[in-house]
Amino acid sequence: MSVPEDEKRLLPLAQRWPRASKFLLSGCAATVAELATFPLDLTKTRLQMQGEAALARLGESTRESTPYRGMVRTARGIVQEEGFLKLWRGVTPAIYRHVVYSGGRMVTYEYLREVVFLKSEDKQYPLWKSVLGGMIAGVVGQFLANPTDLVKVQMQMEGKRKLEGKPPRFRGVHHAFAKILAEGGIRGLWAGWVPNIQRAALVNMGGNGNFIEF
Repeated sequence: MSVPEDEKRLLPLAQRWPRASKFLLSGCAATVAELATFPLDLTKTRLQMQGEAALARLGESTRESTPYRGMVRTARGIVQEEGFLKLWRGVTPAIYRHVVYSGGRMVTYEYLREVVFLKSEDKQYPLWKSVLGGMIAGVVGQFLANPTDLVKVQMQMEGKRKLEGKPPRFRGVHHAFAKILAEGGIRGLWAGWVPNIQRAALVNMGGNGNFIEF
């Protein structure tokens, strides 16, 4: 049953535009969470890159050639050698990524629930629909967010390049997008998207339905 326009204008914004409101709210929540946890993500990326570099230097002394060892010492090294604020290097594309990913998967899940899967005859939403809807929503959200995910990782490694005496590749977020696009085309922005969406599907399989259903 449709609501008359005069009454609709009196409704709260969340009821007039429920999907848009959920997209914005999820984006705000994801931004706060990303700002709080980003230093851990940066440290993880640096540790992963150190492991790859160590494997590439077989025959050399890994202990001497690796600048940081362990999570705490890696984070301390970033602060001492690059500055405290560099713990948030690359946070802008990370925020972009979470806004697109969280909002995209939420809106997709709501659409699947209300339009595609629907409730059963007893007005319940079966578990298999929640699981399948969560997986599809995760795939869609991560596929849309893959370019920002790629830029985030690339920018996280800029500090390491500087310490190694290498010239910076990017002047900022928009330059990073433009350079990747110029070098690899549209497909370059979706490098690594297959394992990314597989991971997103598995992560959302268990928790997406319970998280979004409010």
